[in-house]
Amino acid sequence: MDSWDLVRKAGALRWCIPREYGGDGWTGSRLLEGYEQLAGACLTSCFILSQRDGACRRIRDSGNAPLCQELLPPLAKGERFATVGLSHLTTSRQHVQPALTAKIQDNTFILNGAMPWVTGAAQANHFVTGAVCGDGRQVLLVLPRDTKGVQVGSPLELMALAGSITAEVHCENVQVDRRWLLAGPTERVMAKGKAGGAGGLETSCLALGLVGAALRYLQEESATRPELHAGVQRLQKEFVELRNEMYRLAEGVAASFQLADPARQVEDLPPRPADSPDPAIVLRGQANTLVLRATQTALTAAKGAGFLKNHPAQRWARQAMFFLVWSCPRPAAEATLSYLLNQEPVQPAAP
Repeated sequence: MDSWDLVRKAGALRWCIPREYGGDGWTGSRLLEGYEQLAGACLTSCFILSQRDGACRRIRDSGNAPLCQELLPPLAKGERFATVGLSHLTTSRQHVQPALTAKIQDNTFILNGAMPWVTGAAQANHFVTGAVCGDGRQVLLVLPRDTKGVQVGSPLELMALAGSITAEVHCENVQVDRRWLLAGPTERVMAKGKAGGAGGLETSCLALGLVGAALRYLQEESATRPELHAGVQRLQKEFVELRNEMYRLAEGVAASFQLADPARQVEDLPPRPADSPDPAIVLRGQANTLVLRATQTALTAAKGAGFLKNHPAQRWARQAMFFLVWSCPRPAAEATLSYLLNQEPVQPAAP
């Protein structure tokens, strides 16, 4: 894929991998800045990178030094591709029987079931996945693509980001040696370690990257269309506030950002009350609603031309819908539903 080759040439495959394994070792706001810029240019490429980086972080944080040494250097060079198949442990199929199970037999895990949403599945050399054991505990594993019993399905027909070639991956009596174990067996294995679970800042960052793309278009339009100016300014203000919060959470400090100026001023961040909601999840809900509004505003401003396939506004509007379903934990989904269901109807202006 040409766009992925550009990602590799830009050095993005090294961003999240530690220096000792040939990477750049980016963390916190530095990494988010890279994601934000890439998402604004090509959300599909950035989404693929986010899933690949999710796999790299799980390997990096596993404490399995031999596996880190084996996998991370070729991943940093782009010689191998890894992705995650973990949604069934976080947001997908949570009210049915486990999608992927693991039976422990001596030093082997025997996997049966499916990973329902795996981005870049057909191109992957390794899947980072999780499975549920018979006693309810969970394991996190690296699954080599060429293991007997692994079958990658056809790409899912998505309404947007079809270039991510997301597919379902099936496992039938797949035997995985213990040397591929990253974590577990334990309860809620996805909550362990620094990589965290669903709804993290990286997901909100991609949404805000898409907001930035729509806003740049709207700013150009408002320069010659005065009726857009006030509304675009309000969207821009909200965007800057959410972007501030994202980088503040990433670094644990308050920062001041401008729309086109990444320079920031830092001050102390007040402590978070113990009983307050997770601010990253709150931010995710806010980013969801903003990306919907910004992209639909861009489509409305583009008029009929925006509905043509060659216009970016229609693509942005479709891509924004993805954030309603991608790695969206229940509190963020409820916040988005509350926004969508409780809005007052718009009153047409008098002629």
